[in-house]
Amino acid sequence: MINVGVLGATGAVGQQFVELLADHPWFNLSTLAASERSAGKPYSKVVNWRLETLFPEKIGEIKIVPTSPKAMKDVDLVFSALPAEIATETEREFADAGIAVCSNASSHRMEPTVPLVVPEVNPDHLGLIEVQRDAGRDGFIVTNPNCSTIMMVTALAPLRIFKFTDVRVATMQAISGAGFAGVAAMAIYDNVIPYIGKEEEKMESETLKIMGTLKGKSVKNAPFKVSASCHRVPVIDGHTMAVWIDIKEPVEKLSRAFCDYKPPIKGLPTQPKESVHFFADEPDRPQPRLDRMRGDGMTVSVGRLREGVRFVAMGHNTIRGAAGASVLNAELIMKKKYL
Repeated sequence: MINVGVLGATGAVGQQFVELLADHPWFNLSTLAASERSAGKPYSKVVNWRLETLFPEKIGEIKIVPTSPKAMKDVDLVFSALPAEIATETEREFADAGIAVCSNASSHRMEPTVPLVVPEVNPDHLGLIEVQRDAGRDGFIVTNPNCSTIMMVTALAPLRIFKFTDVRVATMQAISGAGFAGVAAMAIYDNVIPYIGKEEEKMESETLKIMGTLKGKSVKNAPFKVSASCHRVPVIDGHTMAVWIDIKEPVEKLSRAFCDYKPPIKGLPTQPKESVHFFADEPDRPQPRLDRMRGDGMTVSVGRLREGVRFVAMGHNTIRGAAGASVLNAELIMKKKYL
């Protein structure tokens, strides 16, 4: 068991990290970092716990430390829930100080030497860790994608056996993706907001890196194009998306691919029994309220597969799409002995 910490522990994703790590079999959550004004205070006194799960009391007495490598020198790995504008330099400082960083922030995702990983899709991209070390860095940074990107690439994983060149997606994204104070109630009630800043660009670029091929010291992007339209809807948790893909094979073959899909990894504590759950015979599924907690929030559900080819995918955006994705990456890092 190794000691780990959480950067940005009081925010929405930070709380999800704490919940997932409180009783983790491989990681000992020993350190929590937040703003300077919270430093020195017990976690229970500074966090406004917003999750539906009960507050992990044994974590409550951990005292908050400043967000710096010096203050967290006793940990081997940190999980970053920092805002992108803070994460850029802070995560570099931790990696340069010899601490591994599993980041949910967008800051380093598209850097050529930083792995952008979804374990069921591109576990081999962790090879970029060695490229960072060869450049003189004692630690390393590994990132997980944007929450909507994770749902789509996981849903696409069973279809990689087919040829396609064009993917189009329209998302219906939950309000929790914007954080606790991200969307004003008067803005989202009785409404759909057809714009989420930089979301479409992230889906269109991140997908190509994740589904690309590791060639030596860099990743060659996947040879298809992605067009995304992203929308905020009045759902608390669970991103839903309609996907169109130009596969010419009969739908029956795609249905078999979803049913027969086996991820290239296994044996990780946070990995669900089903990475992809396929609704073959229920035309009104998946639905966020009914299906977001499938696999403890780590399963991506797929349904409404039709000629065209068209289907609907959905997953929990703060678990599978954020903290859970980083924890799963860290477990893969452990299994591959990069720590």
